[in-house]
Amino acid sequence: MRTTVTIDPELQTRVKALARERGVSFREALNDVLRRGLGHGSQPAPRPYEVPARPLGLRPGIDLDKALALAAELEDGEIVRKLELRK
Repeated sequence: MRTTVTIDPELQTRVKALARERGVSFREALNDVLRRGLGHGSQPAPRPYEVPARPLGLRPGIDLDKALALAAELEDGEIVRKLELRK
C-alpha cells in the first residue's frame, strides 16, 4: 500500500542510518521499525502471568464458607474497641 506520511527529520535520519547498517531499503527499514513498535516484530508476545495453585493445607473441620462473616465480626469488634477508647 502506498501512502504519504510526514516524518520528523530526526526520525528520517535514524531510519536511513538503520537502513544503511542493515543493507536494506528505507521502506524495509521503516516497515520493520513500525512492526516492532506495534508489537509484531520478531519478539514473541509475553505470556500472561499465572499464579500457580497451591493446597491451603487447612485442618479438617475448618469451614471457609463463613470466612466473610467472621471477618465482618472481627472488624465490628475492632470498631467498637476504638470507639470505647475515645470515651
